[in-house]
Amino acid sequence: MERLELPFELRQRSRLRARLASGEEVRLMLERGTVMRGGDVVRTTDGRELQIVAAKEKLLHIESDQLARVAYHLGNRHVPVQVGDGFLRIEEDHVLEEMARQLGARVSHVEAPFEPEAGAYGGHHHA
Repeated sequence: MERLELPFELRQRSRLRARLASGEEVRLMLERGTVMRGGDVVRTTDGRELQIVAAKEKLLHIESDQLARVAYHLGNRHVPVQVGDGFLRIEEDHVLEEMARQLGARVSHVEAPFEPEAGAYGGHHHA
């Protein structure tokens, strides 16, 4: 099975043209509101199956003794947030980085796949 590596921004599109590692262009047409997650399998318009790989992205890794407080402030800004065991991750943003630091958080820069929460009403696609 071929793999298609995409950043989060592209994994939330319902219509997408992308290139495989081989250079071949593929088109995906998914149900509106679908968010592809790393490990999902999707079908191209010509019937082939592709495994989705969450690409590494530049993220802020946030740790704090008051993690819920930091999450609350990020939520007020409608920022996609990945919630992990003892940490939050968001896309790099110098304003949000400064806000987190002012709230007493420890912030570091990492490159990792970004898998933010789907939200209260969101789900995600499993093929």
